[in-house]
Amino acid sequence: MRLKLLKEKEKIKKILIIKLRGIGDVVLSTIVLENLRQDFPNAKIDFLTQKASLPVLEPLPSINEVLIFDRASTWNRIRLMYGVRKRKYDLVFDFFSNPSTAQITLFSAAKFRAGFPYRGRKYAYNLYGVEERTKFHVAQLHLEFLKKLGLTHSSTSFQVGLTENDLTFAQNFYKGNNLNYSNTVVISPSGGWASKKCEPEKFAEIAQAVFEKYKAKILIVWGPGDVQDAKRIHELLGRNSVLAPSTSIRQMTALMKYATAVIANDSGPMHLAAAVGTPTLALHGPTSPHLQGPFGTKHEWVRYEELDCIECNLLECPRNHECFTQLPLENVMAKFEKLVSKNSLFAFDSKERD
Repeated sequence: MRLKLLKEKEKIKKILIIKLRGIGDVVLSTIVLENLRQDFPNAKIDFLTQKASLPVLEPLPSINEVLIFDRASTWNRIRLMYGVRKRKYDLVFDFFSNPSTAQITLFSAAKFRAGFPYRGRKYAYNLYGVEERTKFHVAQLHLEFLKKLGLTHSSTSFQVGLTENDLTFAQNFYKGNNLNYSNTVVISPSGGWASKKCEPEKFAEIAQAVFEKYKAKILIVWGPGDVQDAKRIHELLGRNSVLAPSTSIRQMTALMKYATAVIANDSGPMHLAAAVGTPTLALHGPTSPHLQGPFGTKHEWVRYEELDCIECNLLECPRNHECFTQLPLENVMAKFEKLVSKNSLFAFDSKERD
């Protein structure tokens, strides 16, 4: 079937990509878009995801239509399955490959159905990606999938749908708060799990050290569940920081796009910052930076390697959250200084600012 796909590439007119879960996971999957366009230049590409990721996908010119998967409604899922079948896709990429998306892929009746060969789901596919899920970074895993099918996999670019209004919002905010594109460090305390969220006191300690060494302006961005942490960081830093207002996910991304650097937990905003090209330092505790860290050579990550519980993958910490509360500041600053050096950040050396 793989050889048949390669022989019939010019016949592929409609493609569906399936990727559920968080915004960060969905953004990482957009690494396939530019590659697919090389192999299928005339095909329409639709994207099936969950509602939270709609804002960052909908403005993309490379995507024809975004379909929404509603986990909570059985009726909506049934209607979605028939809607997918009615659209008559030639090729479906199930980059999520859970029981529900496997069923959708099979029911699509697409001639070519590609997914990961996980137990209990292989039945839905006639093309398979790599099986070693934990061998590659999540972004690289998608490229390995394309590679195994014999498709183009050379582009490592992500796509995030920022509009002119989003960019104008960020530009006006920077101007109105005397923030400079070459001297602003964004702090993002967001995190999908409680155990992935660094304490605001540690974030403030890190931000203060960055301010003192580089005389950088500190901008704190936040999502709906992070407002108290963001306010606490701002309170601890005082006039050395600016607290962003309530923003949409795209507006937040635009604020990070214009920053000099971003320091963030392993989170959707961290992946968005890296995806728009801003040098990013990720703070990791329960998750693997090798699998979920910021993707690309301009970024860095840090974690407390000496802990026996590091990379526990637990949603709630059963101990005292030592991966963050005891994370040595000198370790963080060493990685941030590496980020600064390799990306030639800031207008002047810190000594010239004194």
